[in-house]
Amino acid sequence: MASEHRPIDSTRRDARRAGLLYLILGVTAPISLMVVPGRLIVRGDAAATMERVRASESLFRIGIASELFHQAVAVFLVLALYRLFKPVSETLARHLVALGALVSVPIMFVNVLNEIAVLILSGGASFLSVFDRPRLDALAYLFLRLHGEGITVASIFWGLWLFPFGLLVIRSGFIPRVLGVLLIVAGAAYLASAFTSILLPQLSSLVDRVALILEMAELPIIFWLAIWGARERPRPVEAAGPGGA
Repeated sequence: MASEHRPIDSTRRDARRAGLLYLILGVTAPISLMVVPGRLIVRGDAAATMERVRASESLFRIGIASELFHQAVAVFLVLALYRLFKPVSETLARHLVALGALVSVPIMFVNVLNEIAVLILSGGASFLSVFDRPRLDALAYLFLRLHGEGITVASIFWGLWLFPFGLLVIRSGFIPRVLGVLLIVAGAAYLASAFTSILLPQLSSLVDRVALILEMAELPIIFWLAIWGARERPRPVEAAGPGGA
């Protein structure tokens, strides 16, 4: 196809654009997914959790803003990757868009409503005066748990999109194949963690510890795209003619 012969400068520019977006997502996502929950949530203790939320409401709101921001960035990242990899395989590039943005991003945006419900329940609005503090804390903690389960559902697609992404990298010729293999490993780790949480919750903490390490296999592609972008494809060796050596 003619589209396979894009100038290397154009490919490198598209790759670096995608890498920059990927880096922004990678820096901002942990704020809402790890930092804020780690600071505020006391597992199994609704009262202690809500005391922390009320005392650090600004931090909780920063977590919400981070979640909305990095999911918006994810949309532009997936579109940038589609542009980059469409000449490699349009079918796989479409799968990347569908799994990387069309499903998981709406789930995450809707999931933020659970956190907004927590803010409402902790705000002491007059219409909630019929409930005492322990009941309000329990309800708020329930919404926090629902938010966590929503992330688990979304993480299924965070894993699935890495499979077409990895295959595109392997086939591309302008990104090292090993980075595609690492993406597939990371995708399998996301799926293992999500399905263990749903099907075998008693093993979740053990699997999560291993899966978190394997999910780090997604990181090298971020730095490759942001720093190097793309390399020239190896040129095919021309077949020698009858009189060739």
